[in-house]
Formats: sequence, structure tokens, C-alpha cells
Amino acid sequence: MLEELRITGLGVIDDATLPLDSGLTVITGETGAGKTMVVAGLGLLFGGRADAGRVRADVGRAVIEGRLRCSGRVAKAVAARVSEAGAEPDEDGSVLLARSVSAEGRSRAHVGGRSVPVGVLADIGARVLAVHGQSDQMRLLQPAEQLATLDRYAGADHEKLLAHYREVFAAWRRHDAELAERRANARERNQRADLLRLGLAEIGQVDPQPGEDVELRALAQRLEHTEGLRAAVAAAQQALAGDADDPTAGTDASALLGAARHELDAQAEVDEALGELSGRIEQAARLVSDVAGELASYAADLDADPARLAQVHERRAALRALTRKYAEDVDGVLAWADDAQRQLAELDSSDETLAALEAERDRLADEVAELAGRLAVSRREAAQRFGVAVSGELTGLAMPHAKVVAQVLARPPAAGTPTATVDGAPAGAGPDGADEVELQLIPHPGAPALPVQRGASGGELSRVMLAVEVVFAGAGGPPTLVFDEVDAGVGGEAAVEIGRRLAMLARRHQVLVVTHLPQVAAFADRHLVVQKGSSGSVTTSGVRVVEDSERARELARMLAGLPNSDLGVAHAEELLAMARSGRGRRR
Repeated sequence: MLEELRITGLGVIDDATLPLDSGLTVITGETGAGKTMVVAGLGLLFGGRADAGRVRADVGRAVIEGRLRCSGRVAKAVAARVSEAGAEPDEDGSVLLARSVSAEGRSRAHVGGRSVPVGVLADIGARVLAVHGQSDQMRLLQPAEQLATLDRYAGADHEKLLAHYREVFAAWRRHDAELAERRANARERNQRADLLRLGLAEIGQVDPQPGEDVELRALAQRLEHTEGLRAAVAAAQQALAGDADDPTAGTDASALLGAARHELDAQAEVDEALGELSGRIEQAARLVSDVAGELASYAADLDADPARLAQVHERRAALRALTRKYAEDVDGVLAWADDAQRQLAELDSSDETLAALEAERDRLADEVAELAGRLAVSRREAAQRFGVAVSGELTGLAMPHAKVVAQVLARPPAAGTPTATVDGAPAGAGPDGADEVELQLIPHPGAPALPVQRGASGGELSRVMLAVEVVFAGAGGPPTLVFDEVDAGVGGEAAVEIGRRLAMLARRHQVLVVTHLPQVAAFADRHLVVQKGSSGSVTTSGVRVVEDSERARELARMLAGLPNSDLGVAHAEELLAMARSGRGRRR
């Protein structure tokens, strides 16, 4: 849940802190006092669109901060997203969120004190918060949103089926697009393929080997400088091991090391340290002997064959012809060939390839049609349960004779898309299946079922929205729910029942409600009042928790605009007593 919310520099709010708690929290106040800015601040905190026009000019920057504490599955999901963003929760497990917006429209987001993209706040908000207001009621009127609403209600098995359907449909669409593209651009593909084949044939004829150009360069240098190399090797070998044909030619390293060792060995009995040094000279003598032997082998392998040198130059010229066309070196040429082979497979527009691609596309289309049929069956079953559940909630919202029907209709078939069979009739499959959903309202027995946007008044639409949310709450949903004046256009007994339903939601969720109705506010576990100061702005002292007699006076103000009227306060106390008996106290 959200434990605290601080807002500075937003709209009429200069600097205000809202202490929040579990259960039902209502926020009330005079019109224009800043209640809507509280909801706007929540939207910003959880990744909503930044509106620089709401930033107070005298401050130049709006800052919204909130402390979030979650539990269970939601806590794990939030912690994983926070960790992925490079931040960490506090030691007590809570997460500090912050969002700032400048008067120029620049926006910054922070999680756990670390700067993050705004999308991270949106991801967290999608897991922990749902905001419902007049705009959300308008969204509920959109067919796509009604379909998504039913899918969320249908349950985990349905969501898995829908996810699988979307994967298969996306694969079908990729194959269909690739087949159309190959057929439409067959000539250009074939021309490109011919050029690649020519290049591969040229490379194949030369048959370069990895690193061959480097090896040939070194070999050519040895062949071109054979005499110089041979003279250097002979001189070095003589210096190390002497001249075998002329022992009197001079003193070599091996002889000198032997003489040094002989002198030390003669005195080793006098000082053992000389014996150790003699052993090390012996090791040096063996190393000199090994090097002399390797020099002899190197000299024997030196080849001054002009024909061999000509072959090397010819091979290097063939490799250079490839590197001039395809890459900087032989390894790059080989990489080009590998990439060309891959491109050839993609460019292949032969009849066999097109037939195989068409067969796979048709197989996927059949699977799409089969899954769409299963989705349709699942949606119709969920629609039946959904309609009964929402209608039952409407009974408790002073609409006892109204019924909500989630009508699942088959989409008309469309050219170029898979066709599913739903209830024995053809239906066109789309990204979310072959169904269209329309929420319909039957306001009383005998009345025709009409789409909710045509059959419901403003007050009825508010109650339908609340009923839908109560049904969702029974199936899970985010832990914090925010309602921004969804009770507009409602009064009397219906307002009491809305308050009762919100209190029911608060048994499983943290519920925040901005309301003008005292009947709703009476059911609150915590009642916050927002007041503007004499300067016209809301400060920290302008948001306060009201209890007992102070709460009764606030309800009296909401009832009749007379907070100090004895009759109004008595009426408010009666309303509070009714709310306590009607829902049971949470505290």
C-alpha cells in the first residue's frame, strides 16, 4: 500500500503531506481546494503524462514523493523491477518513489534515491495502483477496453490461452507478410541472390583458409631474405657452439661455460655455495646447447627455392583480389561468405521455398482458427459469470432491477485474415481473437438491452463502474484503488450503497476516494480534509485528519454547508452511526 504522499508545487498545492493507511481513506474539501490535484499527483508519481501547465509558477517545479510498502506476490514483482532498474528498497522493505516536473516540462523520476526512466514508475504503478475517474468511465465505453475487461476477469487459464493465441497469431502474420514480400519482390530478390552466388563462387574457387594471408606474408619474408637469415643463424650458432670444422676458430659460449663450471667445481669442497652456482651454470650450458641445436634445424629448413617464392606471391595475389572486393583480410572474407549464405536463404524465392512458406503460413492459420474458437468458448463462459456478478452488485447499489450483460459477438470475417468458426458461423480472427465484446445494460425488466453508453445515465454509469471494480476485487487486482468522484450524479440511497461497496472493497484493498458525498465519506476508516489557506494555496497545515466531532462537522458542511449547525451535526452523527452499523468498524 501507499503509506504517505507528499506533493509540492502542483496546482493549488504549495506543500502538502497526506498520511495514508490501509482500509478506506476519503478525501473531501470545498470545490477548488485541491482534491483533484491529489489524484493528479498520484498519476504523476506512477508514470503518468507530465503537464507543465499544472506546475506552480512561483515554485517552478512540482515534486511528488510517496512511500510504497507491498507484500506477497506484488512485493516480489515490485522488488524485481526495482532491482532491474539498479535501485534497492529501504532496509524496512519499503520503496521511496519520486517524480519531479519543471515549469519547462522536463521530467525526472527516482526510485530508492536512484534516477530511473519514467517507465519504471509506470511499471510499478501497473502492479500496485488502479485509478478510476470520469475519464476511466469513458474508457470503459470503448469496445477494446470492454474486451480487455472481460479477459482480465476470465482468470489465469484464460490469460494463458490468450497469450498463446497472440504468439501464434504474430507468427502467422510474420509468415504471411514474408510470403507476400517474397512474391512481390521476387525479381529484386533473384538479382541480389545472383550477385551473392557469384561472390561465393569466386571465394570458393580460391578457397581461402582462416589466417592464411598472415601466414603467407611471414613465409614470403623468409623466402625473400633467405641468405641474410642463413648468415645470421650461422654466426649465432658459431658464437654459441663454435665451428665444428675448425676447433681453433675461437672461443664459443659453450666452451666458456664449461671452463667456468670446471673452476667452480674445483673449489666446491671449500665452499658449498660454489657448487650451487656450478649447477646453475650447467643449466645455462644446456640452454645454450638447445638453442644451438634449434638454430641448426632452422638453418636446415631455410628454403631459397625461387619456384616456391613465386607460388607464394601468386597465392597472395589471389587472396588480395578477394580482400579488395569483400573485406580487409581473409577472415573478413570468410565472414562475408557466411553472411552471404544466410542472405541467400532469406532471399530464396524458388517455387519450393514459396510452397514451404505457404504451407507453414496455412498451418499457423489453422492453429489460429482453432485457438480463436477456444477463446470464444472461454469468453462466453466468463461473460455469463461476469454479467451475473456485476448485476448482483447493482442490486446493492439501488439498481435492483438492472442487469448487465457482457455480449460476446463474432467479428465479421475479413479478407487476408484467418477465419475461425464460432457457434457454427465464420468469424474473422484478429490480434486478440475472433470476438468483440459489448457491455449492455437492461435497466428494468422488459426494457431492451442497450450498450451502457446509450442505456445508462451518468449516475448509473458510475454505479456500473463501481460494480465492475468490486467484482474485479474479488478476483485479485492491484492492492491500491483510487476513485476520483466516480459517485458524481448519484445521491440518496444509491450514495449510501456506494459508500458501503467501497468499504467492502477496503477489506481487501487500500482504497482512496475523492468525494463530495457525505454518505460515502461516512464509511471511511480515515477522513482527510483539504483546505486552502488565505493565500489561495494548500500547505501542509491545509491537509488534516478529522475525527470524532470534527469529522461530524465536516460531514455537516458536506450535507448542508453548515458545519456549525447543531441540526446538521446531529444529522452527520446519525449518518456516521448508520455507516458503522452497516459495515462493522474496522478499527
